[in-house]
Amino acid sequence: MDVDQATQIDLFALAPELAVLGASLLVLLIELFLHGPRKRFVNPIAVLGVLVAFGFVVALWLDGAQRSSFGQMFVVDDYALAFKGFFLAVALFVLLISYRYFSEIRTFQGEYYFLMLAAFLGMMLMPSARDLVMLFIALELVSVPGFIMAGLRKFDLRSNEGAMKFFLFGVLSAAVLLFGLSIVYGFTGTTTLEGVAASLSAGEANPLLLAATLFVIAGFGFKVSAVPFHFWAPDTYEGAPIPVTAFLAVASKAAGFAGLLQVTFVAFEPLADVWAPVLGVVAILTMTLGNLTALTQTNMVRLLAYSSVAHAGYVLVPFAVVQPGDAALNADAFSAVLVYLFAYGAMNIGAFAVVIAVARRHPGRRVSDYAGLGQRSPGLAVALTTFLVSLGGIPPLVGFVAKLAVFFVAVEAGTTLGIVLAAAVAINTVISLVYYLRVARVVWMEEAPEPEPEPVQPGLALGFTVGGLAVVTVALFVLAPLLWGAADQAVLIASG
Repeated sequence: MDVDQATQIDLFALAPELAVLGASLLVLLIELFLHGPRKRFVNPIAVLGVLVAFGFVVALWLDGAQRSSFGQMFVVDDYALAFKGFFLAVALFVLLISYRYFSEIRTFQGEYYFLMLAAFLGMMLMPSARDLVMLFIALELVSVPGFIMAGLRKFDLRSNEGAMKFFLFGVLSAAVLLFGLSIVYGFTGTTTLEGVAASLSAGEANPLLLAATLFVIAGFGFKVSAVPFHFWAPDTYEGAPIPVTAFLAVASKAAGFAGLLQVTFVAFEPLADVWAPVLGVVAILTMTLGNLTALTQTNMVRLLAYSSVAHAGYVLVPFAVVQPGDAALNADAFSAVLVYLFAYGAMNIGAFAVVIAVARRHPGRRVSDYAGLGQRSPGLAVALTTFLVSLGGIPPLVGFVAKLAVFFVAVEAGTTLGIVLAAAVAINTVISLVYYLRVARVVWMEEAPEPEPEPVQPGLALGFTVGGLAVVTVALFVLAPLLWGAADQAVLIASG
């Protein structure tokens, strides 16, 4: 690669990332001069930085031109812009649900918002990365702040345990991923995604190279909490501050899938005959184990944690039907992943927002704490029921569209594995409804333990988040054709 080409920078292409970077540094600087309750003002600064970055994403979309920097290592196209917009929307909602939580504990505010924005900076780099090195750097920029944020409740033993498990598994997965990437580079002589794909297409499959491919996929398996790399997730989700849990369950998971999309559908597509069946088995195990374990949970956060594991299994289904050279099927599978991730983000963050609202009065976060919520706070109860029913895949909510997307692409594959995956999705959807509707039954049909329970007051930012995401969860079902159209336009591969 020419040195001048490698150092060429398009500042407009980098504008969203620069806006988030500037906001994170500004938050850290300003927080030094704020004391006591005034520290809560760092939240609006972070929100403003996210809004500015979102404005740049819209400007790049209106510009319509594909842009690149660093010798094509960083590319801005429809795929990248779709994910950047999604990550910034998630960042906005995570910051809104963080305001009340961290304003009340009055600590770690500057550090928390700096780390959160740094993690979202890594997420925004992820879909633009077209090189294995940049992909790894972006992934670690997402992971390292997450290790610290998961342990912010440093005097809580559960938080310490969860953060330590997250860190140890994270370091191990990073080592496995980097080891796999180094072997891939040794065989192909390039780190660009397209270059790796071209080299794999031209050469013979070497057993060590096939193993390296699985090492890379295993590294991403940790990031998305797929079985058997999910052990850290429940304890980390339970011990972390709830806004951090929402971040890990939605944004961090989506970033992992963004990277996995690029290495599998682009770089490793010629070897799909090897890794796709493996991911098929992983998908079935992940959704089944996640749902069966969630059935036994009495803690709301752990229930949503295992639910998150199960949803990772659903998202892996389209990966498992990829076939070398079948551009049309692979493009449909790619679209199905995007549709599921966009739908999952709205309904899962909404569920965690309700948990934050209720946890103020019931810090134990037990499912039984939601008894009588329908009588004392009907608005929150309706929103929570909407999110849970959508997560279960019942129409007329966006979760139904997401489940339908992965189901149809599995059937479209026309293989035995595809039919088995479609059946697994249908069976697991029924299993998941048991624990989702059990929570809804507690909300609406059980009496509150207090004689005269007080209504839950979520506050302006939290109330806006809950209400807005409930509307989005319904609206995306109505606007499903637009959602599919946006996903089809953002597909990173040609449909042939």
